[in-house]
Amino acid sequence: MRIRIAAALSAVAATALLLSGCAGAGSPSASPTPSASSSCLLNAKPGKASDAVKVDGEGKDLKVTVPADADVDSATTPQRTVLKKGDGKDVKSGDLVSVQYRIVAAADSSVLDSSSRGVDDQLPVLLDPQQQSLFVAALECQPLGTSVVLALPGKVLGEGQKAIVVYAQSTKKLPTAATGTAAAPVDGMPTVKLAKDGAPEITIPKTDPPTETKISLLKTGDGPTVASGDYVIVQYRGVTWADGKEFDSSWKRGAPAQFQTTGVVTGFKKALEGQKVGSQVLAVIPPADGYGAQAQGSIPANSTLVFVVDILGTVPAAPTQ
Repeated sequence: MRIRIAAALSAVAATALLLSGCAGAGSPSASPTPSASSSCLLNAKPGKASDAVKVDGEGKDLKVTVPADADVDSATTPQRTVLKKGDGKDVKSGDLVSVQYRIVAAADSSVLDSSSRGVDDQLPVLLDPQQQSLFVAALECQPLGTSVVLALPGKVLGEGQKAIVVYAQSTKKLPTAATGTAAAPVDGMPTVKLAKDGAPEITIPKTDPPTETKISLLKTGDGPTVASGDYVIVQYRGVTWADGKEFDSSWKRGAPAQFQTTGVVTGFKKALEGQKVGSQVLAVIPPADGYGAQAQGSIPANSTLVFVVDILGTVPAAPTQ
């Protein structure tokens, strides 16, 4: 399922995609994530529609019911009702949080997407205003732990879209650097030194690069395993083997990035799939598994790429509706 939030949410939210349908670009270097911002994009207020929604049960048994008289489509703007106020710090755009959620059709309360496929009925959500504006709108400017109902009339979702209702609760803030156990370095691989915030400094050895993709673990995590097609949330830095020059870095942009494992170059895909959340991965990617003879932005043709990737979260792709 893919839901686009139209310009009624905000100028930034106009390009938003729902979690289960977010579309990463062909490589990390082609899909920058905006820096975190403390300002509210929407800060929606309660209304008749959002107040009428009923939420019952807990965990995987949680159920969201939209009464017929809620008439979500009659609303002119998104409505948000706070069901329970949390006691943490305010959630803001750019945060990485664990979220329990249900997204249902306003017409019949049928479930369109749910966090029930995650561990403990929760999934990591990167509150990126370009990819996650629905969850930004639901959770922004409320304390961590808050549960809300967000009612969205079809007109704010785009032409021909049906009204939806979102239940969401932010449960905890997640780390933005790998937290796994340190692993022994591998001979012949680049060396990595971490800054206080976790950002990696990469030193290239004075040898010829490998002709096949080489992957080693700098930290071993114990979270969920990244599967093919998952949407991964990562911090990363990429440099070229030839001169060690940085060509892309989520650290420099000030926020993690999110993309699908099947939407990146082959070598980066190999570095992600099969790894556990919390791991830090060092990958050396020759041209055959990178961009080949094609220059890509500041990356020269036939470049061997070196990435250090912190795997912060993984989200299974939602079933197609």
